[in-house]
Amino acid sequence: MQGYGQFCPVAKASEIFAERWTPLVLRELICGSRRFNDLQRGVPLMSPSLLSQRLRALQRAGVVERRPAAVGRGWEYHLTEAGEELRPIVEQLGVWGQRWARRKVEAGDLDASLLMWDIRRCVRPDGLPDRRVVVGFTFPDAKTGLRHWWLIFHRGEIDLCLTDPGFEVDVHLTTPLRTMVELWLGDVSIGDALRSGAVTLTGRRAYVRSFPKWIGLSPLAGVGRPTGSAGVVAAT
Repeated sequence: MQGYGQFCPVAKASEIFAERWTPLVLRELICGSRRFNDLQRGVPLMSPSLLSQRLRALQRAGVVERRPAAVGRGWEYHLTEAGEELRPIVEQLGVWGQRWARRKVEAGDLDASLLMWDIRRCVRPDGLPDRRVVVGFTFPDAKTGLRHWWLIFHRGEIDLCLTDPGFEVDVHLTTPLRTMVELWLGDVSIGDALRSGAVTLTGRRAYVRSFPKWIGLSPLAGVGRPTGSAGVVAAT
């Protein structure tokens, strides 16, 4: 990204913050991703080389620092003091986007990888028993290779799998990808989706009944929408 050629602080800040993909990389860091692979899972359409490039640029700008991993080998990425000052800006950008910028969401915007990564970090497993619990998700209309997902809860850890882990599935959810995005963003309630048949839940009765309590929603799901606005609708 070329500079704006202006000394204005808004211009200088934009040269750092407004580079393509940079706000999403910052979003992932703010949401707690530290390892390169975890950051990559939050921006699955971003190439690893471009992610490395953006992280280096943020380090040069003093927004991110790279540290040896706290556990195991490798490196972690952390926000500096300057990076932390961007937290309320990124969060408010999400609030604005939830309220005003979702009137035209095309099919290509319905990213199953990001959706499941978001769900994985926002689930509330406290209501689940102290044993391995496997939840399967099927999105029949998603891209090939991204239609089947598994969340595995075990000993306080939550794993997200795109290949069958080989365990018995305790709860299985089937729904169109767009419907799951609408549920996640709070545009449709799980109760309404179940009653309409848009969502099918099968499996152990106790887990199916408690599903709405532990699946969680986007942190932005409670943001009010303009009167008369639609949910996650396709562009025309």
